[in-house]
Amino acid sequence: MRLLPCNLGAAAALVLTVAISAGAQEISSSSSQPNEQQGVDPNEHQGVDRVKFVTGAAVAFLEHEGDHVLFDVIFDAHPYLKSIRFGAIPFFAVAHDLLSPRREFIVSSAGFWTQEATSEWLLSRRPDFRHEHAPFETGAFAFDILTSVGYAAVAMVRAGPVERDTRSMAVAIGVDERVIGALVLTPALLDAYRYFSPETRWAAWTSRLVKLGSAALVLKQTSSPRQ
Repeated sequence: MRLLPCNLGAAAALVLTVAISAGAQEISSSSSQPNEQQGVDPNEHQGVDRVKFVTGAAVAFLEHEGDHVLFDVIFDAHPYLKSIRFGAIPFFAVAHDLLSPRREFIVSSAGFWTQEATSEWLLSRRPDFRHEHAPFETGAFAFDILTSVGYAAVAMVRAGPVERDTRSMAVAIGVDERVIGALVLTPALLDAYRYFSPETRWAAWTSRLVKLGSAALVLKQTSSPRQ
């Protein structure tokens, strides 16, 4: 049996806290002036926007975890929840039956692929949404970027529970976990740059190429006898 972690509770809470702070500042600056001109209480609208922001982040979280489970079901791996610990802090994980290395890599990568695809869709469809009133989209985007950065940081120092996604990906295809960390971090940083500089074409195409390259690792052979 091999474990696949859900986004760890404390890490998700940290991501949401940072994201909410950043989103609240942007939402406040973009919405307070029009509301004041219309004679509407800006605090009421900012409160609604913050709820939308958190909802966007929560939906992104569910998408990340849902894709892990989806591929577990596709591969008939019988997913179920199991408790794990990170030091003294309890978490939970999605466990499944033993899979071939290639399928293990797909299941472990699924959350990142969803994040990258969602960010790509949003940045391509609404490249300048930073200057639009889009609290839900901003929340989802912030969660995707910050979660990738968090996972990459853990991968670089090879810390945390052994069931973490980046380690499972690395073991499945026989590479150093720091390589996976770099592949997760690079498109996240490029997409964050695109958020602030939507006119930059090199960042868009470089991000897309790295995402495709990461997905292409599913074709990499491993030394394991189970393929």
